[in-house]
Amino acid sequence: MLISLLRGLAALMVAAAHLRALVYPGFGTVKSPSLAFQGLAFSTGFAYLAVIVFFVLSGWLVGGSLLNRIGNDRAITKYAIDRVTRLWIVLVPTFCAMLLFGLATAALDPSQLSLARDNAYSATAFIGNLAGLQNIFVPEFGGNFPLWSLSNETWYYVLFPLLVMLFRTRSARYRVLILLAVAAIVYLLNNAILLYFSIWLLGAAFSRVRIDCGPVVRWMLFIGLLTLAVGIRMKGKSDITVESFSQYLLFSVVFVLFLSSMQFKRAQSPAIECLNRVGRFFSEFSFTLYVLHVPLMAAFLHLAAPVLGKGQLDPHRPAHLLVYLLLYLGLVAGAWLFHLPFEARTYQVREWLKTMFRFRSRQVRA
Repeated sequence: MLISLLRGLAALMVAAAHLRALVYPGFGTVKSPSLAFQGLAFSTGFAYLAVIVFFVLSGWLVGGSLLNRIGNDRAITKYAIDRVTRLWIVLVPTFCAMLLFGLATAALDPSQLSLARDNAYSATAFIGNLAGLQNIFVPEFGGNFPLWSLSNETWYYVLFPLLVMLFRTRSARYRVLILLAVAAIVYLLNNAILLYFSIWLLGAAFSRVRIDCGPVVRWMLFIGLLTLAVGIRMKGKSDITVESFSQYLLFSVVFVLFLSSMQFKRAQSPAIECLNRVGRFFSEFSFTLYVLHVPLMAAFLHLAAPVLGKGQLDPHRPAHLLVYLLLYLGLVAGAWLFHLPFEARTYQVREWLKTMFRFRSRQVRA
């Protein structure tokens, strides 16, 4: 329940932050900002921390699930199917929708479609973003800048099973091959991606840890986590780089301690059941919201241009906060609708692929 709720909240936070940055002027440029705008600017300023939460939860869920089944038949194959379907069932339709929107609004010239590596709408960028090569060999597809973090995720998905196999194999030949593969990946990736892999691994490691403690300790960890989040928001570095790693590492350590302390059986109550449903609802399309919200913002503002014009919202006008809220609700609703034929079908697609793989394996053996 808690992890689902956190996944949903993290995606909602990222979308809220990017929408506020797009439709409002920067907080530092506003003279005598209203209390309402100050509250909006503060509450939507945790986007980078939300990405760190995604990294930790990804390690916890993805890494933990592989560790749970690593001794089972075809564990790595099933893991690969799970990871590819998780990414591509959302990315492929999102990229196609971006292409259609660009063509419909004349923002994209069909005659300029190409294989050029530096063209954000090229086939090379399309395939490169599916392979996690954005900001390594290609730009984020269509200028969809949140895709940068999926490069991290993709390579963490690859590196982790390699490390697991490295420690499990007894074959010296396989060990050498794995080491060569890891060395090639390390050479390919930049320092920030490699450094933040340790935060992903922290999530994977603590998925095996259960801290038995009372409510006082859990509340202390929760308050400490909130205090760190506010401190980073107010005084920390607002990006994810090598220089900002220490602050996010400290936050992640407290975060995984808190998660490990929350692994206990809770008494069922209407409030707990309600939170469970809310968390499950938002987590089911959290990835779609994360990937789709920037293209959706562009589409909404294009459609609203006759009413809103091309200017930004006025931070001194309370009515404009309502416009922001309506746009935000539109993003969430649009992502939910978009996920229904795609992300919501992830499990069925996975099972179909695994069934097909088993069928072909039998044919090969025959």
